[in-house]
Amino acid sequence: MRRVWLRIRLGRRLSLGRGVRLGRGVRIEAGPRGRVVLEDGVRIGERARLLAREGEIRVGRDARIGERAIVVAHAGVEIGAGAQLRSWSTVTDFEPVADDVERPVRLQGVAATPVRIGERAVVDHAANVLAGATVGAGARIGPHAVLAGDVPAGATAEGAAPVATVVGAGRR
Repeated sequence: MRRVWLRIRLGRRLSLGRGVRLGRGVRIEAGPRGRVVLEDGVRIGERARLLAREGEIRVGRDARIGERAIVVAHAGVEIGAGAQLRSWSTVTDFEPVADDVERPVRLQGVAATPVRIGERAVVDHAANVLAGATVGAGARIGPHAVLAGDVPAGATAEGAAPVATVVGAGRR
């Protein structure tokens, strides 16, 4: 029933693969120029939100999005196959523009840069991935980390800084 309702409400702005499971209270929105693509086997936890304001949110095969996780796209967010966004994590591909100090920030718009989370990568509990970040395949972002840069494949990043501290790199 819920799948039919989503397709009617979002139409071509939503693409669902086979075996997609949505928890209770999941909210998926796509603006007139936004699109959400959930490939086969995707699981989304309770009360998670996927909001494609203008860009595309693409969630790869067998990826997991934890409960109350939030993904917001203005330019585009790609989550690779088998990746995990654990509970309360946040992925946003935009930030406010603050060029004119005399003008309120809310009137200055946003600057959007795509975000990519590689295959089998893990964004741990309550971590934040910000605009322009790239998380390599098999990389891990630690709990409560804030990532605004790139993390190479197989590395672990922790902490909060312009680029979270890369703890270890290499293949697992």
